[in-house]
Amino acid sequence: MIAFWAAMAGLFGLAIGSFLNVVIYRVPAGLSIVHPPSACPKCGHEIRNRHNVPVLAWLVLRGRCYDCKAPISARYPAVEAVTGLLFAAVTARLLHDDRAWLIPAYLYLVALGVVAAMIAIDGERLPNSIVSSSYAAVYALLIVDAAIDHAWWGLGRAAIATVGLAVLGLLVAKERLSPDARELAQIVAAPLAFLSWWLPAYAAALAVVGGLAVRRLPAATCIAAAAIVATCLPVP
Repeated sequence: MIAFWAAMAGLFGLAIGSFLNVVIYRVPAGLSIVHPPSACPKCGHEIRNRHNVPVLAWLVLRGRCYDCKAPISARYPAVEAVTGLLFAAVTARLLHDDRAWLIPAYLYLVALGVVAAMIAIDGERLPNSIVSSSYAAVYALLIVDAAIDHAWWGLGRAAIATVGLAVLGLLVAKERLSPDARELAQIVAAPLAFLSWWLPAYAAALAVVGGLAVRRLPAATCIAAAAIVATCLPVP
């Protein structure tokens, strides 16, 4: 059953990945994610539904626009495929730990991490609209799990992690990290700490190592990638 639900989560992740591509491109530019429909940036033709199937459509079209044959970046199917794989991995991990009600919060964490990482790579700051809505979404989903699984201490750990990183960011990392990177760390720390103190510790170590190993990577990308990897690591 775990394999079945992980596969379903993976397919769902492919669809979410397609939506994340829209968010990554449009939100930093101040554009609506609803209107107008997706179109080829070269010729302006609206993308047909049959050409909007995650990953598969890009492969069938050989990475080119159906109308003008302009190349379509491999980044789009890559985001879709990575999101699908991560959704499957996180779902399998939490079902194995018998924490099914925590899956929505962790899938949101993965989606936020993908968006934040790509926006930072593009040289943009994580928009306030994403930051503010993510605080609300993450804690709403964690409260649901806490109420159903009686995991109130987990919710306490999440709050401590968020507040603690906020204070630490103001005292220590204010000059070293951008405001959006600090806020991203505060958000992703909540669901990680909800499950165990080990996970934010893993994420912090991975972010530091990643930042030292690849110095050109933005801090927000390192934090997002580290948080995503930490979601799949075992808890002692």
